[in-house]
Amino acid sequence: MWVCSGSPLVAEICAGSGLDWLLLDAEHSPNGLESLLAQLQAIGTTPTLVRPPSGDPVVLKQYLDLGAQNLLIPMVDTAEQAAELVRAVSYPPAGIRGVGSALARGSRWNRIEGYLTRARDTISLFVQIESAQAVANVEEITATEGVDGVFVGPSDLAASFGLLGRPNHPQVIEAVETCVAVANRLGVKVGLNAFDPVLARRYLACGADFVLVGADVQLLARGSENLAATYIEEVP
Repeated sequence: MWVCSGSPLVAEICAGSGLDWLLLDAEHSPNGLESLLAQLQAIGTTPTLVRPPSGDPVVLKQYLDLGAQNLLIPMVDTAEQAAELVRAVSYPPAGIRGVGSALARGSRWNRIEGYLTRARDTISLFVQIESAQAVANVEEITATEGVDGVFVGPSDLAASFGLLGRPNHPQVIEAVETCVAVANRLGVKVGLNAFDPVLARRYLACGADFVLVGADVQLLARGSENLAATYIEEVP
């Protein structure tokens, strides 16, 4: 599930729910470095993806130093962009990640022996397929060396197709399933977002490895609305 509230307490509650994995979001949520750090500490060992607002190498360096190990980068349209992201999360000579391990939680302040030489082995890089251009390039993006997985975003994909607010449209579903099939064929992990239980099960059946099926703020919004509807009488 998404964790979008920015609250360490909510993140801890979600982490203890029994769900397989969480996504800490900083693209569409009020999260900065300090709140992400507190949430990573609260979540503990629950598998967690962290989504920065962009693929800016400076931001990615900060997230990795913070201790985020699984990054999800939004809006990746080409294999060239994907390759640059691989470089951003890799130390030289393979990449351009700045070296600050002595100061960083990610290396446990240099308590992890040999961190600099094997840091890349501890990091997973996922890129988001969210546009018609990205779908057209999905095979090249997915096959980019150093990309550990792809994640399909149906909402932005729908908008790219001129179907804003219609992620359940057949054209979007077809594009999602195309991306899943490509990732399966190439042996790369693939995830996606599907709050509709019917679609979530459909995508899992067609080969998706992991699916987002809810969000903390969405559950609170709908739950509080249901509570109000249960106890507050309608006023004529």
